[in-house]
Amino acid sequence: MMAEDLEEDFEEGEGEEDSGEPAPAKSGGGGKRLILLIVLPILLVIGLAAGAYFSGIADPLLNMFSGGGEKEEQPPPPPTGGVMAAIFYDLPEMLVNLNTAGRRQNFLKIRVSLELTDPLDVPKVEAVLPRIVDNFQVYLRELRMEDLQGAAGMYRLREELLTRVNAAVKPAKVSDVLFKEMLVQ
Repeated sequence: MMAEDLEEDFEEGEGEEDSGEPAPAKSGGGGKRLILLIVLPILLVIGLAAGAYFSGIADPLLNMFSGGGEKEEQPPPPPTGGVMAAIFYDLPEMLVNLNTAGRRQNFLKIRVSLELTDPLDVPKVEAVLPRIVDNFQVYLRELRMEDLQGAAGMYRLREELLTRVNAAVKPAKVSDVLFKEMLVQ
């Protein structure tokens, strides 16, 4: 019996409030439901798409739809006037005797390559090649066996040769001295 009384009370109070006026239609709960079921997923999808686009994940998909997936990618054109590929210029092999205190002679056989940043510097280097070889010979003859030992010795030798070659080829610029062969005997 109690359940029947509750149903009657519920049916009576469904359309009315305490004041006796009819209640407005249920639109407040429907608006929240609309936001939760339609607008929120749309915003979520838009947010995920924007995140994929800005992170670069969507680039292959966009290229496929825009027709970019059918074309082969062309390599970029070589830079003009900016950074260029390095040019390597081989110096002739040098054989020098090292500075020793004893009777036994020690020799250094070395082949060096110069790294140039500008191909237009090659004729400048060739023009002063005898001066470069002379600077290297004078310096290398004063070296001792102890000067060439270890990584620190190689580093100092590289830096010294780079300083000497840049002084000889000025205004051209040599960016690095590369050892192709080095034999100490």
